[in-house]
Amino acid sequence: MIFIVVKFQVKPEHAEKWPAITAEFTEATRAEPGNKWFQWSRSVEDPNEYVLIEAFDDDAAGPHVESAHFQRAVSSDGAMAAALVSTPKIISRQIEGEDWEEMGEMKIN
Repeated sequence: MIFIVVKFQVKPEHAEKWPAITAEFTEATRAEPGNKWFQWSRSVEDPNEYVLIEAFDDDAAGPHVESAHFQRAVSSDGAMAAALVSTPKIISRQIEGEDWEEMGEMKIN
């Protein structure tokens, strides 16, 4: 599976609106064949930082990047780019596994 984490530094005046700004992109990506998950989180330390955790089947990442909704989302003249302070930071890796696994170091009965 392809596992991706992206950090977005959002302009303070757009931080509260970020979920709405990214809603169309989020919904379209979640509907893609091969998308395992596409989850946004907001930093508890920096309210202007959002983190996207996403995963795709190995053969689904290419079609995702080539999709119209992805191209609109990463466009330098789009709503997402206009709301950002800087270029997002990314970690993208192919990893073993198909889904989240239980944490071995902590067991809740």
